[in-house]
Amino acid sequence: MPRGRPLKALEVSRGAREELESLARSRSLPAGLVRRAEIVLLCADGLDNQTVAERVRTSRQTVGKWRERFRTQGLMGLYDERRPGKPRSIEDDEIMGLLSRTLETRPPDGGTHWSCRSMADATGISKSTVHRVWSVFGIQPHRQKHFKLSTDPFFAEKVRDIVGLYLNPPDNALVLCVDEKSQTQALERTQPLLPLGLGYVEGVTHGYIRHGTTTIFAALDVATGQVIAQCKQRHRHQEFLSFLRHIDANVPPGLDVHLVVDNYGTHKHIKVKRWLAARPRYHIHFTPTYSSWLNQVEIWFNIITRKAIRRGSFTSVTQLKKKILGFTEHYNNSGTKPFMWTATADSILRKIQRLCTAISGTEHLAARGQNPPGIRPAMHPAWTLRFTFSQGKDNFTLCHVQCTLNASEASLCVAPRANSPAIHLSSRLARPAPRRSRCSGGLIHGLLAVRGGEGVAHGSNREVEDAWPESR
Repeated sequence: MPRGRPLKALEVSRGAREELESLARSRSLPAGLVRRAEIVLLCADGLDNQTVAERVRTSRQTVGKWRERFRTQGLMGLYDERRPGKPRSIEDDEIMGLLSRTLETRPPDGGTHWSCRSMADATGISKSTVHRVWSVFGIQPHRQKHFKLSTDPFFAEKVRDIVGLYLNPPDNALVLCVDEKSQTQALERTQPLLPLGLGYVEGVTHGYIRHGTTTIFAALDVATGQVIAQCKQRHRHQEFLSFLRHIDANVPPGLDVHLVVDNYGTHKHIKVKRWLAARPRYHIHFTPTYSSWLNQVEIWFNIITRKAIRRGSFTSVTQLKKKILGFTEHYNNSGTKPFMWTATADSILRKIQRLCTAISGTEHLAARGQNPPGIRPAMHPAWTLRFTFSQGKDNFTLCHVQCTLNASEASLCVAPRANSPAIHLSSRLARPAPRRSRCSGGLIHGLLAVRGGEGVAHGSNREVEDAWPESR
């Protein structure tokens, strides 16, 4: 028979439960907050305070405290209240000024980025406070990441094609990621390695003797993670054809073969095209330019470089080849698993869009006469599209864009000037009545399609009017 006062009902909505489960699974949040989320979830399942206390190894009073806090205050009740202490020495306005100065300005001495000490000297805030503020907001002026935007006019189509192979491979077919790692050097260190020991890392001399190079040709099976590899002296189309024959000999004859390759010239040689055309079961898929990260075999190249090549010392190319082939055989026989590809084509394109928006990529591409990723070049017959951008009382022509039209559809994307929005448009060939709609700022890829005589501008945030095609 239950004793004591009856417990008040604890109601947890679906959204609150999802948030609580996220807190309970976290490995980075404070342990106290994680335990409180576990307590509330167990209480919501109908358990009494004593049972919950035994499961989470705490007291019944603690369980009752957080049950009541959540019942009366919700999720915010699980967080600690502010403790009494010394008042803050820096106000919000000063923090915002510090962040703005860090992100939008450069040091007056001509430097490329701020340091804690230079920012402290410029603002009068201590360097420790500058460091703490930067850490809280994740600002690292001393670091830099490298990137390369693809200029392939069919970037979006190729991304969807290859990602579709990874996420939904065709039936009765084999998907192979093929590439070569050229100029793999057989380097012999001029002095022996200093072995790894307690308190110090392995030492290696910077001096070496170069005995030659080899090229690794590799094909990664997306479904199993197995690798077919060969070492060649050069990386011409002759060697690539030889490797294709090696693949053909190792693939069951009843399967279609989809090859994911980059845009290296040997992959597009006329003899390679003839070889592929003579074998209908082979289907080739090219990655966009500057987008080798889409090719999963690059992951394996990174693995073999880190584990077998970079820190090795080889007295000859033959020894290097033996090492590469031995590592590959052991890799295939050690219960290897396929790489799990999780990114969808839409998520990749959204990330590229955010990057282009952040760096105003369309402006510098337009200045160089190039197209942003995914934009098809204009071909005959051409139509000129005029967009009038309306903001307040000022109306001015945004830009003139040429796009290709055929019997059914055409591709369109406006590459705006600085601080100008890009626009989606779908329209028929004949001039429609002026429409008034909304469009978003930044880089947006669109499709100009001929659909039943309707012309519509799609987007949000800013007003656009008078969008129509005019025959030249």
